[in-house]
Amino acid sequence: MRQLVRRHKAILGGLLLFSAMLWVSISGVHQHLLAGTDKTYEELKVFSDVLDIIEKNYVDPVDSKKLIQGAIRGMISSLDPHSAFLLPQSFKELQIETKGEFSGIGIVITIQDNVVTVVSPIEDSPAYKAGIKAGDQIIKVDGEETQNMMLWEAVKKMRGKKGTSVVITIRRKGQPEPMDFTIVRDIIPLESVRSHLLRPGYGYVRITNFRENTADDVNKALRRLESDETPLKGLILDLRDNPGGLLDQAVKVADIFLDKGKIVSIKGRVKAHSKVYTAHPDKDKHPYPLVLLINAGSASASEIVAGALQDHGRALVLGTSSFGKGSVQTVEPLRDGSGLKLTIARYYTPKGHAIQTRGIVPDIVVEQRVLSESEDKKHPRMKEKDLKNHISAKPQEGLSEEMKEEIRQRKGVKMPGEAPLDAVQRLVTKDYQVRTALDILTSWQFFSKMSH
Repeated sequence: MRQLVRRHKAILGGLLLFSAMLWVSISGVHQHLLAGTDKTYEELKVFSDVLDIIEKNYVDPVDSKKLIQGAIRGMISSLDPHSAFLLPQSFKELQIETKGEFSGIGIVITIQDNVVTVVSPIEDSPAYKAGIKAGDQIIKVDGEETQNMMLWEAVKKMRGKKGTSVVITIRRKGQPEPMDFTIVRDIIPLESVRSHLLRPGYGYVRITNFRENTADDVNKALRRLESDETPLKGLILDLRDNPGGLLDQAVKVADIFLDKGKIVSIKGRVKAHSKVYTAHPDKDKHPYPLVLLINAGSASASEIVAGALQDHGRALVLGTSSFGKGSVQTVEPLRDGSGLKLTIARYYTPKGHAIQTRGIVPDIVVEQRVLSESEDKKHPRMKEKDLKNHISAKPQEGLSEEMKEEIRQRKGVKMPGEAPLDAVQRLVTKDYQVRTALDILTSWQFFSKMSH
């Protein structure tokens, strides 16, 4: 019997929807189509009749295999934005594990209103450095229109060998005309954890995605921060614009800061797809207060960590509401070499809150305020609930210097070529959310002393 956690890890994927950085999980189980009811059997006979009529009467000869594959794609696309049928060629191309290297432009994309839309650029990737932003609509790739293009087709056109270039045409809210970006493909960085000592006693750990060994890397970062001459008095855990990744890594990261209790519950229609993950006592204690940063780009695995630490009162969550992807996907290889990516369950925080379409609501709402307040309301960031067919929740050309500076300020990470001290300086002086979190941690120490 299949189990939720397979030999290859299940995927939560944040929004890694057929992107230049897609995490997939592979099961060796082949499934046979079973007509479970008489009604299903009758509908299959109708399908067979339609196929027969087309083959015999259509004006031109048809390829029955392509017709069937198109029908399957249509069937899966009617379910939810994260389920998909992968043709053999695209399935092979998208079997990129969370280890090793690959080349591309580095964006996370989805389909919104039949248009390829950017969920977020991958930090330090060519797309990120070029100024591609969340919410950008990719209307052309090398001059070819993308409307009604399948996601795997768009991915295939944008991926390629390191050093080669691709021109993507972007339609951006607030810009009157489309913009062309010539992007040179490169190896996509897979580093997921970065850390800084912001000031003596106060650390900062940034997780950009949850890939293999992320939890180990977080532990290494904590050991480095805790080995400073000044004991660590507080930590900022930054999960902003983290689209998710591997479920087991999200659980392990939350477990680093928890000693007992639930971390996340996963519930599917099939009993084998339901599981409760719990925390374990850890010999390495981290007794200092924790402020966790999230925003609308924090999705899936990020929301598991934020929800677990928030429900247990282990971290104060600061920022803006998260994306709201509370569903679990798995990928099944099919007998002809194609693949089926299917949503199999929803996940819930320790207190039973469903995250699907709702997201994690921060304890303290702090806008980054890169845009003016009026512009923010006029152009809100896309979230899971904005995607077509999202599943519902169940209870339980070049950039201006101004635009470049906006990109720098909206990310709490070291910029390419930026010295560590410069990164720290930028975080504490220009990143409003980080500065607010640091103020809270220092105040925490002050008021803790007063209470004693």
